[in-house]
Amino acid sequence: MAINPLDPSLFRPIVGIDLGTTNSAVAFIRNGQPQIIAAADGESLLPSVVLLDTNDQIVVGQDARDGLIAMPERSVAAVKRLMGSSDPIMLGNRQFLPEEISALILKNLYDRSISVFGEGPIEAVITVPAYFSDDQRRATKHAGELAGFVVERIINEPTAAALAYGLNHSEDKLNILVYDLGGGTFDVSVVALDNGVMEVQASNGNRQLGGEDFDWRLVDWMAEQVLKSHHVDPRTDLRSRAILKDLAERTKWALSDSDQATIESPVLLVHQDHPVTLNTIISRKIFVNMIQPWLDETFSLIDDVLQESHLTPDQIDQVLLVGGSTRIPRIGDMIAQRFNRAPRNEVDPDLAVALGAAVQAGLKSGALSESGLVATDIAPFSMGIAVARPHPTQGWWPGYFQPIIPRNTTIPCRRSESFTTMVDGQDTIEVEVFQGEHELVSHNHALGSFLLTGIPKAPAGTERIMVTFRYNLNGILEATAEILSTRSAKTIVVQDGLERHSLESLQQSQQRLQALWSGESVQDQEFFEVAADELLDPPDFDIAADLQGDPEQLQTEAQAAIDDLVAMIDEKRGNGRRARILLTELKEALASQNPDRILAALNQATDLLFESQL
Repeated sequence: MAINPLDPSLFRPIVGIDLGTTNSAVAFIRNGQPQIIAAADGESLLPSVVLLDTNDQIVVGQDARDGLIAMPERSVAAVKRLMGSSDPIMLGNRQFLPEEISALILKNLYDRSISVFGEGPIEAVITVPAYFSDDQRRATKHAGELAGFVVERIINEPTAAALAYGLNHSEDKLNILVYDLGGGTFDVSVVALDNGVMEVQASNGNRQLGGEDFDWRLVDWMAEQVLKSHHVDPRTDLRSRAILKDLAERTKWALSDSDQATIESPVLLVHQDHPVTLNTIISRKIFVNMIQPWLDETFSLIDDVLQESHLTPDQIDQVLLVGGSTRIPRIGDMIAQRFNRAPRNEVDPDLAVALGAAVQAGLKSGALSESGLVATDIAPFSMGIAVARPHPTQGWWPGYFQPIIPRNTTIPCRRSESFTTMVDGQDTIEVEVFQGEHELVSHNHALGSFLLTGIPKAPAGTERIMVTFRYNLNGILEATAEILSTRSAKTIVVQDGLERHSLESLQQSQQRLQALWSGESVQDQEFFEVAADELLDPPDFDIAADLQGDPEQLQTEAQAAIDDLVAMIDEKRGNGRRARILLTELKEALASQNPDRILAALNQATDLLFESQL
C-alpha cells in the first residue's frame, strides 16, 4: 500500500541537541517553551565522556567521567575537538573514530528522547560551533545518524543561543552580541533582532580555544609545583595526569566563586616507593594571569565581528554569555568594561545552546508557528572557485581563490560572478569549488568540480562565463556555470559535505555500534575498527548533469527532493501549488525509471526548493 507523505499521522517529533565538548544536552518544545529532557536521575547535562569498561560495556556520562581517573586508558573526553579527523581513538584495545565516540554520547540523548516520545523515529537539530569546517559538520551529522536520530539540520551554536533568548523578546529591536566560550571552542556572533526577525550579522571564532585549554594550563602549573617539591614530573604518568586534570577542573570551578582555592591530592603517584603528594593554594589572580592571553584573543575576535557588522560597542544592546567557561568572573568584568554594561545570563549558559536548538526545531515542526520568530543564519566560510590571474611577465598564474559567496553572507542567498576564457580558442573550462578564506585554493577546502564544455572557440576574453552560487539554510550549495553566448549551463549540487557518506558505510558503522550497545560478544578486534578512508574521505560529488550514469544515485537524489518538497508543502513555504505538481511529477518519473525524465523533474524541483529559501 502506498504511503501518503502528507499524512499528519506520520508526524515525527523533533528535538534540539547541544553536542558539547564538556557536556551535552537535549531539549524539545513543550507548551510553547523549550524544555530540557533530563536523565532519570534529574540531571540536565550529560558529561561528554565515554568509557569502555573491562567487560567491553560502554559507559557514558558522569560514571565515565569518574573513570577518567581510574581507567584513563579506557576513557575519552573532549572528543568534539577531534571531530572531522580520521585519527583513531583507543579505548582499551579497541579503536573508534571521533564521530563514533560522539554517536555513543548522542545515543544516550536519543534514549532520553525516547523516554518522552516513545519508540519511533526522532528528528534532531544538532548544533556546532559557527566556525566548524565542512568535515566537522559532516562528522557531526554522521554521529547523529549513527545514534539513531534523523538529523534534520546542523545549526551554529551562537545562532541557537540567540534563538533561546529571542523567543521571549521577539517584539524587541536589539543588537545582540553572543559570547560563546565552551569547553573546547569559542564563537562570537552579532545578531540583529527586529520585531521577530533574527538575523546573524557576523560570526568569528576559534575551534581550539576553550575551558580545556585553561584546565591544561592549570595542570602544567600544578605539575611545576610537584617538580619543585618532589623532583618528579607527574605528567609523565597517565593516571597522575588524569588526577591533575580532574583537580584542574574543580579548581577552575572553585575560583569562579572564591578568590582562592586549595588543591590537595594525598597520593598523586608513587615514586621510588614513596607517595608524591600535592598540597597548595592558588589565587584567582594567578589563574587569571594564566588564561589572560586566551581571553584577550576572544576580545580580538569580538573586535573583528563588530567591524564586520559595522557596529561599535555602544551600539550593542545586549551581550549574552553562553558556555560553562563564561562563569569565570574575569570574563564578565571584561565584557562590562568593553560594552559599558553587564552581560545577560538569564538563559542558563550551560543550557542556552540546547534550548535554542529546540526553538529551531520548534520553528521547523510548527510547534512555534505562533511565536512570530523568523531566523536567518550566515555562511561561516567563503565559497568560491579557482581562477588564474595575469602575471606582468609570465602569462597566467593559476591556483587563486575567487569568492562568490563571502564569509558572513546571510543565507539563504544567491550570488553570481562573471569570468572569461584565458586563451584563444578555449572550448572547455573546469569549475573547481572551494571553501575557505585563503587567497590560494591550495590552503582552502575542496568541495567539488565539474567540466563546462561547448564554449564557442573565440579569442581569449571574448566568451563570458557566469558562475552562480545558491546556498540554502540546510547547507546545500548549488553551483552553476553558464556560457552567456549560448545559454548552455552545467550544475553541481554540493550537500556541504553532509550527505556524502555512502549508505553502505553508514550501515556498517551502525551494525558495529549496535553490537556494542547490545553487549554482543565480539571475537575480532577488527569488528570495531573503522577504516578512515571508508568514513571520512569524501566520495565523488553529485553532479546533477552527470547523474544519468548512476541510476542509484539519481534515485537517491530524487527521493531527497521528494522529502524536501513534502517539507516545503507542510511548512507552507513558497509556491505550494507548484510544489505539489513537481511532487507528483517526481514520483511518476521515479516509477517510470526513465533517467532523463527523473533528471528533468529533479532539476525543476531543485530550482523551486532554492527559490523557496531565497
